[in-house]
Order: sequence, then structure tokens, then C-alpha cells
Amino acid sequence: MTQSTGYAITALGHVASAGGKAQFIKDIAEATRLPHPYLAKIIHTLARRGLVITRRGVGGGVALAREPQDITLHDIAYALDDPLLEERCMLGAAECSDERACPAHDFWIHHRAEQITFLRETTLADVAAFEARQRAKNAS
Repeated sequence: MTQSTGYAITALGHVASAGGKAQFIKDIAEATRLPHPYLAKIIHTLARRGLVITRRGVGGGVALAREPQDITLHDIAYALDDPLLEERCMLGAAECSDERACPAHDFWIHHRAEQITFLRETTLADVAAFEARQRAKNAS
């Protein structure tokens, strides 16, 4: 996955763990230790793609457009055009298929499929639950 997708998952996991309460980008960036300007661009893209709702002013911030259990990591990667979702050769070969396979073809077909399955099966609710466990562990 790209850094943008990783940042988006981290940020939206934080928003999901807030129980539906909108969060300001500045606060998300601070809590997750992500760069504010870069995160703002990512959030803007996610808003255009319908994964988050943004509002300015008092009571504003970033909120999820759907319930955390209804947003998969695949949805986020797709919204950010993550190259992992593209069917392409791991080694960059122009023509890589079952008929004309590069040396990494069999490996990549298998591992890419596993990654895609993981992204489709893992939700922001899962990320938020992980974050809650980490906070509880760090508090004790």
C-alpha cells in the first residue's frame, strides 16, 4: 500500500474510535502523529469520494460517511487509487500473464490475492478496536 493509504487508514481509524463524533484534522494529525498538510489533502480526497463528511466551524470536523463496520480498508485504498489494487506485474514487466509470466508471477498472484482479501475483510471498526486496545494498554 502507499503511504497515503496507510495514513488514511490510521486517521479514519482514529475518527472511528471517537464513536461518531467529528474530529478536526488538526486534532487527528496530532493524535496520530501524521503530517497535518498531507493529511488534509488525503481527507479532502476521501470526502470527494464519499467516505467522510467534512464540516467547517464549531461542531465541524471530519466524520465517517458510513458506520465503521461498513467501510473496508479496500474502500479506502480504492478511493485513493492505491496501485496495489491494479493488476500489474510486481517486477514492472510490460507483458506479464499466465502465458508470459515473469519470474515473480506465481508469487505475486498468490500474495496480491491474499492482500486484497485482507483489505476487503478488514473494516474501520477493526482498526478502531485495535486502537482502543492500544490506548488501554498504554494507560495501564
